[in-house]
Amino acid sequence: MEKNENNFLLENEKIVGNYDDKCFRYNYMQNLEDISFDDKKLYYFLREKTIKSELVFEGKILKVFFDKILLPNLKEATREKVSHPGAVAIVPVTKENQIILVKQYRYPIDKVLIEIPAGKLDSGEPAIKCAERELYEEVGVVGGKIKHLTTVYTSPGFSDELMEIFIAKDFVEKKNNPDCDEFLHIVKYPINECINMIKKGIITDAKSVIGILFTKFLLNE
Repeated sequence: MEKNENNFLLENEKIVGNYDDKCFRYNYMQNLEDISFDDKKLYYFLREKTIKSELVFEGKILKVFFDKILLPNLKEATREKVSHPGAVAIVPVTKENQIILVKQYRYPIDKVLIEIPAGKLDSGEPAIKCAERELYEEVGVVGGKIKHLTTVYTSPGFSDELMEIFIAKDFVEKKNNPDCDEFLHIVKYPINECINMIKKGIITDAKSVIGILFTKFLLNE
């Protein structure tokens, strides 16, 4: 059984045209109940293979692709994919255990959101350097200790954006220096109040929810 499984995985690239509309990969996996599938093997059964990729829009930050793909059941479908350079977000925690946040207008949803500082990576920029830069630009935080909390895909249903989330402590607060097209209102809330704001639906920005909850968990350890 193990030998058959390995042979199938090795011949995975040759499957197209051999099993037409029989959902072969799905059925094959269903019949191997006694085999333990690790993530690498499962990837070969579930992946969607790109047949054709067309760049339909390229902006200053994003690229949008319209792709034709092959499903696990060997049928064709289309996917719309947004390519993003990646980003960071940081939870700045003061000595008084307050979190520094920004209130910022977000054009796509026509709302002002309460968020942790964040920003996109410049080309070739290490995530930690981006975090330091965004802390200074958005909320005037300089120095201190920055620790990685977690890594998340922000919207994997349509985008490849990968975000690194950090916590910052023991820093010095100075005047912020936002970009010319950024308009921010800086606020501070105790951590427990931030948690309540999440529960009440006041803080709804996903990266901020994740970062604040991770920070609460970390500080309770």
